[in-house]
Amino acid sequence: MNTKLDSENTPPIYIVSGGKGLAGDAVVQSVLIQFPKNSVPVIIFPDVLNQTKIDEVITRAMTTHGVIVHTMVDPDVREMLIYSCIQHKVNHIDLVGDLSDYLSGLLKTKPISKPGLYRLSHIAYFKRVEAIDFTLKVDDGQNPEKITQADIILTGVSRTGKTPLSVYLAMFGWKVANVPLVPGIDPPSELFKADSGRVFGLNISPIYLIAQRANRVRTLHLDESNDYINKRKVADELEFARRIFNRGGFTEIQVTNKPIESSANEILTILTARYNQDRWKKEMD
Repeated sequence: MNTKLDSENTPPIYIVSGGKGLAGDAVVQSVLIQFPKNSVPVIIFPDVLNQTKIDEVITRAMTTHGVIVHTMVDPDVREMLIYSCIQHKVNHIDLVGDLSDYLSGLLKTKPISKPGLYRLSHIAYFKRVEAIDFTLKVDDGQNPEKITQADIILTGVSRTGKTPLSVYLAMFGWKVANVPLVPGIDPPSELFKADSGRVFGLNISPIYLIAQRANRVRTLHLDESNDYINKRKVADELEFARRIFNRGGFTEIQVTNKPIESSANEILTILTARYNQDRWKKEMD
């Protein structure tokens, strides 16, 4: 018969880490979920880097008869913790040590012993996901109220490659907004409220633009006499865009027959130089 212990009387699991303990917690929770009726308290002790912190968690474990599960990547601190557990007869489970020692022998090198690398790598991943999500939500002028939150803002007439360039930059963690320019329609006011140093106007040759649009017209089986590819109308659109660029003091980028990677590198190079730092995302300001 399965019985569920009262959490107040159940010895806790102490997750001890030189970092934030997230990796150890993930392992413990993935095991605990196999016991649906469990009520085992899980307590994380992060940033355990010296004997004082070790003594603190050892005292807690002794008082509550708990077990210590640790993910110490620094071999010296790990040895101190294990010694203290043995000395005070505290049960302990090492999630890292055996594997780390095995890999050290296999690879003939020592670990760099830097806590939190796993967490940092995942933070970078989620930052990219966040950037892509933001970029898609403000693609092609959607949600203009969010424009000023972007790291990079692209603007230009239709078929200058705003969306693919936006998504490419977002894949590297930059939040990008793109704003279409249409003659006779004033852009959203937020475009001019944003930091003009972050706004890039995409310029393109009329001939190349018409060729790009003609492909689009054929793909969609549209009327080829459409103003969309009319030389005079296209010239008017590009002139309208230039006036907007000048009005906002935006930086023009020539994208004629240029790979997305080249345009992205040009933008990032300009921003890095402009803000005189390597990390110039909005949250870093």
